[in-house]
Amino acid sequence: MHDLVSIDASKLSTRQINVRLTELIGARKDIEIINPKARHNIIVGILDKCNITVRGSLGYYCASLLDGPSIVVEGNSGWALGENLMSGNIAISKDTGASVGASMRGGNICVGRNAGARAGISMKGGSLVIGGDSGFLTGFMMQKGQIIVCGDVGDAVGDSMYEGEIYVGGDIASLGNDAVIVDITKKELISVWNKLEENGIDKQPEFKKIVSGKKLYHFDKLERLEKSSV
Repeated sequence: MHDLVSIDASKLSTRQINVRLTELIGARKDIEIINPKARHNIIVGILDKCNITVRGSLGYYCASLLDGPSIVVEGNSGWALGENLMSGNIAISKDTGASVGASMRGGNICVGRNAGARAGISMKGGSLVIGGDSGFLTGFMMQKGQIIVCGDVGDAVGDSMYEGEIYVGGDIASLGNDAVIVDITKKELISVWNKLEENGIDKQPEFKKIVSGKKLYHFDKLERLEKSSV
């Protein structure tokens, strides 16, 4: 158990907060950030295992470009929480804005309540768990990984996805281009429920599984247009 060190974000600039985080992580300290006041661009570019707790809400592009840390946010966040996550864990207790987990390649993100539009956009691996609802274009251009939404999803879920799986426990407003609903096995369902339990979510919805129909793998019409213009 490492010593816990507090950073009062209200007394520091964004750069000073991030520099101080780097210093404390190098000294192998557990860290809490108090008075974050929805600051943007903090907790970025950390490539070591460490524990950081945020006592409040974050702004845009926080906890991004990470490889290893375990982050707990006791509040809400703005756009793109966990963008480009490589490994590690991010847990946020309340709501998150648009594009949570954008381009993430690994690790795990858990949103306690609701997520905004484009959750998991261009996702390339890892798991994104949403305890409540998710907005339109969830899983847009998803390439790999797993998205679990316990509640409802907005329009165009899975639009232009190539690989990966999206599980929805509530209502689906509409499917995106080339997204299809397929049968879910009992084994898969139990695996998803176990994932929820691992993330502290006490729910067991009868999930629907969405995958790519793989029609967009072949650009026949586009190829004919290209050949005719040569």
